[in-house]
Amino acid sequence: MRRQQAEILGVIINQVMREEGLETPYNEYRLVESWPEVVGPAIARYTASTEIRNRTLYVRLTSSVVRQELFSGRATLVRRLNDHVGAQVIDTIRFV
Repeated sequence: MRRQQAEILGVIINQVMREEGLETPYNEYRLVESWPEVVGPAIARYTASTEIRNRTLYVRLTSSVVRQELFSGRATLVRRLNDHVGAQVIDTIRFV
């Protein structure tokens, strides 16, 4: 039998990813990869590593001055990162 209703490929892909439990890991990957774009090249230069564990983004920075500046605006940064991905991926950021 042939399907009578056409569906958008993007919708089907998102549905399959959600059913297979791949949506959350994919969004986490997209958020980590978007870090340099959201914070800009100057701050990205001082970033040693980023990873997500238990809805918390851990960012290792090489500059204590940059760490202190980001710490004061981390609520805004969480919102900007989640908005960039289009999903609520993280709840907080820890700078180490």
